[in-house]
This record gives sequence, structure tokens and C-alpha cells, in this order.
Amino acid sequence: MAEDLVIERDGVGLACQRFGEPGPAVLLLHGLAGYGGEWAGVAAWLSEEGHCVVALDARGHGGSERRPREVSLAAHVADAAWVIEQLGLAPCVVIGQSLGGLVGILLAAEHPHAVEGLVVVEGGPDAVGAEVIRKVTESLSSWPVPFASRAAAVEYFQGRSMDGEVWAGGLERRDDGLWPRFDLDVLERTLREAPPGSYGAAWQGIRCPTLIVRASDGVLDPAYVREEMLDRLAASRLVEIDGGGHDVHLSRPAEFRDALKGFLAEVWERR
Repeated sequence: MAEDLVIERDGVGLACQRFGEPGPAVLLLHGLAGYGGEWAGVAAWLSEEGHCVVALDARGHGGSERRPREVSLAAHVADAAWVIEQLGLAPCVVIGQSLGGLVGILLAAEHPHAVEGLVVVEGGPDAVGAEVIRKVTESLSSWPVPFASRAAAVEYFQGRSMDGEVWAGGLERRDDGLWPRFDLDVLERTLREAPPGSYGAAWQGIRCPTLIVRASDGVLDPAYVREEMLDRLAASRLVEIDGGGHDVHLSRPAEFRDALKGFLAEVWERR
């Protein structure tokens, strides 16, 4: 059973769910337009194996502050560090997908005492460029909202090769139907306020064991992973999952679990 929490930092409410009993801790960070609840399946098996698991709704997403004044990467990193401190999770393993992966990279580099292991899922140390921002905002603005029903939302997302049940679960009901629990202009600001260029220095400064999870048909280019990630961080390793797309943690749950279990066991053995 998940425990719903709201932790305030500088006047911004941060919603999260805590699973399991006290034990080795894991912090889960979702990607842009996602929400902490998308990690429920991962959190379930982690908590069953004795881990304390916290899934955070990033600012501007889910149950967290909808329209925070600041949406920079620095704010997201500070939020994650604050949650770790307030809930007594340190040192923990951080698992982040997409934008959550970039937040995890910066968190591990800037707060090495708080992170003893890092898993970056379909993400890397490069900030998104203008063309990617344009495509992402166009894609999100094309959602036919409001959805008349959950079934309609599930059908739509499945038609886009997304996990329909999970993405529909992130919607909120209003009088006229189901809407996303985010505002598109806030998400666009989040991307635009991430300074352009590479966070390669932060990546190379990570000192904890690091696992890269890439889907064979995801967004990470194999050459980029090899040259800009594996070759530049000796403590990193790569697991590639056949298919699954950018949301590989949702679409390939068994393979994702297999990828994580061995890595987590090695991290805990280092204690």
C-alpha cells in the first residue's frame, strides 16, 4: 500500500508516494509529462524485496505544485535532494527516466553523499535542443483533450504505442472530461529553462555505480551512448532492451526488472 505525502520546499508542494518499510532506499524520477504513479509496478516489486521506495511527482506535474514560479533543472535537482533529506533516504539509489534521468545525473554529481547508485533510463547528459522542444510540445498539444472517458484515453495512448492504462491513470477528471495533470506552457518552460549544451562534466564527475538502460528502438543513439556516456564514465555499464520504446520501464516490465535486480544487488553489497 502506498502512502501519499506532500513535502514543501520554499513554498512549493511536492507530492510523492512512499512504498514499503524502512530499508535500502530508492528514489524514482519520471520524465516530462509523466507522474510518480507511473512507477507503481516497479515500486511494487522493489518494496516486496525489502526496499523503501519513493516516487516523486516533479514540480509542475501530477499532484505537485501545478504552476511553480521556478521550473529550472536546478529547481528539480534541489527538489529531489530535499525529498531525500526530509525522508531520510540517503544514501539511496536514484532511478530516472528521460528528463528524470538528467535530473538524476545532476543529483548524483552534486550530492554524492546522497546517491549510492544511479540508473538512467532512456536519458543522457545532453540538454534538449530547440527542435526537440518543438516536437515535444507539438506532440503534447495534439492530445485530443478533454478525453470523454478513461477508455477513450486508453485507446488513444495505445494507438501511439504508449501504455494506455498508465498514461490514462495520470489524467484528472473535470466537469467536461479527463485532462492531463500538467499545463503545457509550464512543461515548455521546463525544457527551455534547461541551459543548452552538454552536462558532460557532471556526468564524468559521478562517483557511484551507474546503469544506463536503453531501448533498441528508443531515443538514445548507440554511438552517443558509447562515446559520450560509457567511454566517459568508467563506473557506468549498459543494458539494452529489445523494443519497448522510450517508455521501456512501462512496456518491458520483466526485462526492466531483470536489468535492475543484478545492479541493485551489487550496489547494496558495497555498503
